[in-house]
Amino acid sequence: MSGDALAGYLRAQATEFLRSLRQHRENGTDAGTSARAKPRTESRAESRDVSRDVSRDVSRDVSRDVSRDVSRAGETGSGESVDAARALRRSARRISGTLHTFRPLLDAEWSEGMRPELAWLSGTLAREHAYAARLERLLGALNRLSGAAGLPAQAAQNTGASAKGSLTVGAAKAGALLDRQLTLARTRAHSAALQALGSSRFHAVADSVAVLASEVPLTPAAATADLRPLAAAATDRLTDAVTALPLVTAGHPYNAEALVHGLSADTAPHPQDAPWHQVRLLLRLHRYACEVLYGEDAPIDVRLLRAGQALNRHRDAAEAAAAAASAARTPRIAPATAYALGVLHADQRHEVEAARFAFQQNWQKETVRTP
Repeated sequence: MSGDALAGYLRAQATEFLRSLRQHRENGTDAGTSARAKPRTESRAESRDVSRDVSRDVSRDVSRDVSRDVSRAGETGSGESVDAARALRRSARRISGTLHTFRPLLDAEWSEGMRPELAWLSGTLAREHAYAARLERLLGALNRLSGAAGLPAQAAQNTGASAKGSLTVGAAKAGALLDRQLTLARTRAHSAALQALGSSRFHAVADSVAVLASEVPLTPAAATADLRPLAAAATDRLTDAVTALPLVTAGHPYNAEALVHGLSADTAPHPQDAPWHQVRLLLRLHRYACEVLYGEDAPIDVRLLRAGQALNRHRDAAEAAAAAASAARTPRIAPATAYALGVLHADQRHEVEAARFAFQQNWQKETVRTP
């Protein structure tokens, strides 16, 4: 397994990045153009043509067309545009992660300059979707906790139950508060995405990816180098990080470890969450390394797949709990609202704990692969 496999993988991801960018623009310009899009299975020569064309288009008018199209997509909620943006982020993550894992085989100056730019782009584009998903998660939790038939915002009319009246009214007001705060944050994230896609910084990233689609800056030693030791090193980093986790504690359901310091006045992220988030990132790098080695024939490790899903739930619940805590710090809110937000925060921290338990249960299982 030599550097040719690495170069082929990076070229494929770069071409997918550019294709997703073009699809995003076409869907914003004309909703009907998606039916006329080219098949995903293009030849390498055709892919290089796409790379050159998109690079030229991006360099000429991306600040005008892409920004306009993203704005229109944000207003219409085009499903095709959302899928294209998701594919754009996915390709950017894979390129960045591969540059990190196999950096000894790549031009050091180029790869070290490219990685943070791809991380910036992926993070900027993901923020708007993250706020929307967080709001949906929190409103759903409020609905479940209040026992209301509709959304928390509709529960204000449901004040007859004396046992649940305080929580139901508080849930309605808490839902309205969260809706205002997270919708504002989503709007700002959308504006930041528009500015990013119209910036010279984005021009540079797109041009670099277009070059990568046709020419990968490998070192001279990459031609005969074996990729497996570097992929194994990524696996070792993942294993070491998991070993450092408190899996014994996480193996006991409802141990309330995730609630420690739950009433702290410190607005920084929960100190226990960082090692779990790090494992999630390392698991992603491990998966990308396997894709480089095996390509489309990479075996599916069910154990790691479920562990990754548990870590995704952990991340979502931790961020939702932080949003509830932030809303609870709003000055001059009603006691019922503060109480509902406190219950919501505790519920999401219990979800964090449940995700840790699920990860521990999956990680301890024997590896089961599917063909």
